Amino acid sequence: MAVNELQCTLLTDGASDEALMPIIRWLLREHVPHRAVQANWADLRHLRKPPRRLHERIQAAVALYSCDIVFVHRDAETASLEDRQTEITNAVNLACGTAVIPPAVAVVPVRMMETWLLLDEEAIRQAAGNPNGAVVLKLPRRQDLENIPDPKTVLHRLILDARELPTRRKECFDVNWAVRQIPKHIGDLSALRCLPACSSLEERVVEIAREHRWQE
Repeated sequence: MAVNELQCTLLTDGASDEALMPIIRWLLREHVPHRAVQANWADLRHLRKPPRRLHERIQAAVALYSCDIVFVHRDAETASLEDRQTEITNAVNLACGTAVIPPAVAVVPVRMMETWLLLDEEAIRQAAGNPNGAVVLKLPRRQDLENIPDPKTVLHRLILDARELPTRRKECFDVNWAVRQIPKHIGDLSALRCLPACSSLEERVVEIAREHRWQE
């Protein structure tokens, strides 16, 4: 690895959560601007026996995708941000018992990853493949986003509405694929800073970057 590179690995709950990758890249480029960011999503599905316990998944991700920093994603769902962060910290500490683990960052959207994709109407229309659609999309207010019980359902409905397909054809549209496209079309990811969970993630990235002097 070149001195001016920074390698990171993102371990997620599921395949659709790969949509977090552009957000991770953006944060690193914001706070480690003098290094080329090389980011990998840890896809453990191809393993003969994919590990189930979180600390084992962290170990596998780092072993398969060498990195300087590992991002560990868990949706908050019904737990609190703090509880999920503690869960990840405990898993990292357990992983360190038998493996060398780089600095780790908890990625905990409240309540789900889809919450972070409900900020940009234009990006949703682009991901739906119908950027000039006329249907009105009623996005939740930003101040309400982290209180939505099921943001995944809300986002999927908005994508299908934006697609403007007949009911029968909606069933054939790959909504999960569209979800992964949304971050690529968000013009200004800094809007995410209005969400406390994302601000917490950014603070941790800044802390680690300073600690390891990556900003120099």
